[in-house]
Amino acid sequence: MEKRYQVFVSSTFKDLQDERQEIMQALLELDCIPSGMELFPAANEDQWSLIKKVIDDSDYYIIVLGGRYGSIGPDGLGYTEMEYRYAKEIGKPIIGFVHKSPGLLIADKCETTEEGKAKLEEFKVLVQSKPCRFWESPAELGSQVSRSLVKLIKTNPAIGWARADLVPDASAAEEILKMRREIEDLKGELKASVQRGPEESAHLAQGEDSFEINYTFSASDEKTGRNSGAFKSTVDIAWDNIFSAVSPLMMDEANEATILNALNAMLRDYCLENYGEEDQFKGQTIARVKITSDDFQTIKIQLRALGLITKSNRARSVKDTESYWTLTPYGDTVMTRLRAQKKKIAS
Repeated sequence: MEKRYQVFVSSTFKDLQDERQEIMQALLELDCIPSGMELFPAANEDQWSLIKKVIDDSDYYIIVLGGRYGSIGPDGLGYTEMEYRYAKEIGKPIIGFVHKSPGLLIADKCETTEEGKAKLEEFKVLVQSKPCRFWESPAELGSQVSRSLVKLIKTNPAIGWARADLVPDASAAEEILKMRREIEDLKGELKASVQRGPEESAHLAQGEDSFEINYTFSASDEKTGRNSGAFKSTVDIAWDNIFSAVSPLMMDEANEATILNALNAMLRDYCLENYGEEDQFKGQTIARVKITSDDFQTIKIQLRALGLITKSNRARSVKDTESYWTLTPYGDTVMTRLRAQKKKIAS
């Protein structure tokens, strides 16, 4: 949204009219909104509240010092210094511009009393305690203001003003607020979903519940290599153990062949551990262990129903017709709980 920044220009008035004209021109060329003494030609106590309101509404504050201190307010301070102190008090971004050679100014543009000169010098010290630039001619001042303000806007972005027809109306703002609340609610639900599965999965077998897996394998004589035949068997394995075997493969994603190989490897380890001592398979090599197709499909469906895995939607070439699976946020949490190594407790 295009914004314009309001800039309050503070200075004495009669002696710096040409300089203020250059500043106004520079601000208008930057699409800024100038405000300042032109709005309040006769400073008094009643107008001071209005001046503060305009400074409050401004995005940036510029102070220009020449050879005069200016008219004095009821508290003994000049109105220009009062404006400056107020802008500084409320934290308004400030740039000061001080005349480089005040001794070269004509008498009409300088303080005539010692008190005025002293007040001006004290005020200069105060202004130069903040970022400050020096100038000699009106044209140079306009150029300094333009460059300095561009830098200030970049380093201290302000609220600015926008056209009313570009600002959302009340109904649009209310709709935006409603959408933000919905987003926050969805974020909360997403965060909670990482810690628990779908509500409808509570009645499904999971965790330590076991699943009877049907599989086939072959055996051959270790010495002769002669095939002893093909065999069928079953084994009960807990769902946590099944998921623990395949889940690391889906931290990114895995195709079905990769998942199938992981399940077959799990079953092969089971066969090697349990059949080695049986008379029927002593001296035999166990190979080609394969889960049945029906049980493989059941495992995929169950893990999906439990909210642990989901189909990957990553874009691929039209030639790649394989199905890919990946962990859900909840699945990632469960995998981490199952596979992460626990800290050993010294006995």
